[in-house]
Amino acid sequence: MTPQVSIIMGSTSDLPVMEKAAQFLDEMGIFFEMNALSAHRTPAEVEQFAREAAPRGVKVIIAGAGMAAALPGVIAASTPLPVIGVPIKGMLDGLDALLSIVQMPPGIPVATTGVNGALNAAILAAQMLALSDEALAQRLSDYKSGLKNKIVKANADLAAVQYAHKTN
Repeated sequence: MTPQVSIIMGSTSDLPVMEKAAQFLDEMGIFFEMNALSAHRTPAEVEQFAREAAPRGVKVIIAGAGMAAALPGVIAASTPLPVIGVPIKGMLDGLDALLSIVQMPPGIPVATTGVNGALNAAILAAQMLALSDEALAQRLSDYKSGLKNKIVKANADLAAVQYAHKTN
């Protein structure tokens, strides 16, 4: 099957963060691929990947990187596809990566999640794909309803917690 989403990480040490995106895409029935490519260690391969992604059928790229976090921007510079950057917590609690990804020059946008926000990156990618896929749109709607139900249940559970001065 042709992947609709490509998950790229700077190295496999980023997998504990990026696997959240993979798990969500898998749950939604979205075909995806995962690769480790480094903007600094494998720049030619990154550029080739970015140029060839759209012709291969990829629709959205999720790129995670820490520290200098150049990977999402380098990819965005070489593809017309939307790129979602995931800053990965590193030396400065991820602030270094966040600022590196979010401060792109005009003409090279990268949508950026919060630090370690791979799940949100996958949800955003799914929402983009759902614009032309009604079945996926319904699965996303069901997912979001499930989020609501979790909070409703949590609130009901909190109502049962008793304190001497609690008023609700």
